[in-house]
Amino acid sequence: MPLKTEETFEIHAPPDRVWEYLKDPRQIVTCLPGAELTTVQDESTFLGKVKVKVGPVVAGYSGKVVIVERDDAARVIRMVGEGRENAGGGSAKVVITSVVTALSGGGTEVRVTADLDVVGRIAQFGRGMIESVNKQMFRQFAECVRAKLEAPGAAADAPTMSDAPAPDASPPQSLATETVQPVRLLPLVGRALWDLVVGLVRRLVSGGPTVPR
Repeated sequence: MPLKTEETFEIHAPPDRVWEYLKDPRQIVTCLPGAELTTVQDESTFLGKVKVKVGPVVAGYSGKVVIVERDDAARVIRMVGEGRENAGGGSAKVVITSVVTALSGGGTEVRVTADLDVVGRIAQFGRGMIESVNKQMFRQFAECVRAKLEAPGAAADAPTMSDAPAPDASPPQSLATETVQPVRLLPLVGRALWDLVVGLVRRLVSGGPTVPR
């Protein structure tokens, strides 16, 4: 089930600070619910896990994220993440492109495009539901990033990409320190259902098509 998501949000923080944060998976993983970064293989390759819980069902994925493009001058970064279910035949692949742009007044705009392909139990929720849940999770991510970067002096002591071990200088760095709780999608699914219902009512009132795509 291929899906494409495009989201934009603003942060009241200098673009250089935002860029330093968003180009490092070790930092952005702290704002991804249910995600855990386990190993830094080199400056471009990161291993991790993610857990998703829907009611009594827990789906755990293990995989890697690879930075395939990073342009510090244009502040553009592209990452490819791939993972497989720990128990089951499901899999997921996502290509995420983030663009950081300076705004007048010292703020920053972040535009994120994600191309996601899901196979397995998660796909049974259908395209519309997954898209709505993705939007809710993105809002949570954006709120977390704002909270971290809009505080005075934020990210001053955070690790940078230069801290990652060189591939031929030291063994992979293990970062797993604690058990990460799975992100619970049930509240998100409920909110997503509400969004779908509101959209249906609006279409009925406006006289437009009533069957969502």
